[in-house]
Amino acid sequence: MSESFAEMFEESLKNTVMTVGEVIKAEVVSVDGDYVTVTAGLKSEAEIPLSQFAKIEGEYNVHAGDLVEVAIESVEDGYGRTKLSHDKARRVRVWAELEKAHENEDIVVGQITGKVKGGFTVSLQNVRAFLPGSLVDVRPVKDSAYLENRDLELKVIKIDKARNNVVVSRRAVVENELGAEREELLKTIEEGQIVKGIVKNLTDYGAFINLGGIDGLLHITDMAWKRVKHPSEILEVGQDIEARVLKFDKEKARVSLGIKQMGDDPWKDLARRFTVDSRHYGKVTNITDYGAFVELEDGVEGLVHVSEMDWTNKNIHPSKVCQVNDEVEVVVLEIDAERRRISLGMKQCRANPWDSFAATHKKGDKVVGKIKSITDFGVFIGLEGNIDGLIHLSDLSWNEEGEDVIRNYSKGDELEAVVLAVDPERERISLGVKQISGDPFSDFVAANNKGAVVTGTVKEVDSRGVTIELTEGVEGYLRAGEISRDHVDDASNLFSVGDKVESKVTSIDRKTRRISLSIKALEAQHESEAIQEYARGSDESGSSLLAEKLKEKLNK
Repeated sequence: MSESFAEMFEESLKNTVMTVGEVIKAEVVSVDGDYVTVTAGLKSEAEIPLSQFAKIEGEYNVHAGDLVEVAIESVEDGYGRTKLSHDKARRVRVWAELEKAHENEDIVVGQITGKVKGGFTVSLQNVRAFLPGSLVDVRPVKDSAYLENRDLELKVIKIDKARNNVVVSRRAVVENELGAEREELLKTIEEGQIVKGIVKNLTDYGAFINLGGIDGLLHITDMAWKRVKHPSEILEVGQDIEARVLKFDKEKARVSLGIKQMGDDPWKDLARRFTVDSRHYGKVTNITDYGAFVELEDGVEGLVHVSEMDWTNKNIHPSKVCQVNDEVEVVVLEIDAERRRISLGMKQCRANPWDSFAATHKKGDKVVGKIKSITDFGVFIGLEGNIDGLIHLSDLSWNEEGEDVIRNYSKGDELEAVVLAVDPERERISLGVKQISGDPFSDFVAANNKGAVVTGTVKEVDSRGVTIELTEGVEGYLRAGEISRDHVDDASNLFSVGDKVESKVTSIDRKTRRISLSIKALEAQHESEAIQEYARGSDESGSSLLAEKLKEKLNK
């Protein structure tokens, strides 16, 4: 053994046939900067990038004098240089190991590097392999988080070096491991039994628990008595837990587990602790578009529907009333123990503004508020307690139609009105503006009943009749047929706007507020009175005198 290592190395090279792609041994001459200079007994030394060598604890594991594997890329590149690659040499070795593992059904180790259509990509010592989704585990995997960033034991089930294609299976390894353990567990497991396991995987509907050879399903509804939005609120992958076996199907090897069944049911005797109409403080645990969930005690949640949050704004979004983790006061409205539901209310902890208004205001009281909105059927004004009162179109004016008078109002105007009615149960307050002043129609007909002789001014006239203003805000109508005993074709030929007219009230409709007038009836009345006067005069002075008076009367 007098020969030096270098001499032995050079001697070995003499017997080596150098071809491109062949893997040979080379000696490291130096490590300078970003390159490693090696010699393989060829025409010249070669430089290999330092990055092709592995690191140990942050430093490259290569030193001068080391023997390393290199692949020949070219013996002479035309410039007298030799090109060698440590990377390619390593890949050649890895492919050889993978082919051997495939042949012997050995286990190899790799890491998931990404997701692709139908499965995952896996790195096997820098050789890219494909792991089909169906071969990841013995059960379908929706969340692969528990497999990422860790070494996985795999079996090579297909390899084609020419096409750079490697397919691996983790399921084959898992099935082999679980076989014996699973058989033993299936013999001993029973319903009601408390078992230990490790959280293997989380899904939207629950968690799979590795019981040692078999996986049990812990459904999300069996994790806690309270509502759980996602299993990650209770569990995390890799966590050791204890659970009760709820159901066991030996033939299908399916196990259903429960955690909440490890303790007492908080809904038991709930109605005794939380009676209807009782007040309690609780913590807001969740907010949805339709309300907020409030935890009254551990495992007991109730819903405050959006309609039970505010007296006046029933469409308010719950997030504007409370936030998650807020402590709020609620009233128990209803308990459905069978369906495990509690209805709660927030607004009931505050005074009902309609009850307060009804207690402080009575019919006929005057109120003042700003117009909040104007609709086709009336005007809403804001009142104390942040509630609204409605002035219907028909209660705006005695004389004008609502559609016409509403144009006089604008949003934000301050308005005085009279309380007409308050209905706290239906949350309605009726107001009126016209009731502030007296009703001119009622006052007029009180003084001028049917049969009264009235005088007014022609306001409008057409062929069919005459509209006569009897007093401010009160009108009567004289039909053309009521103007004279003679036929009248067109009333406008006899009257003009502004003419004074004396007529007799022939009918009053208080519901429609219509007064009918007649000159013809008034003339008949005068004629009747003249005849009666004539009859009385005949008795006293003789027929000739009365005849003259009758003639005089009729000529008026």
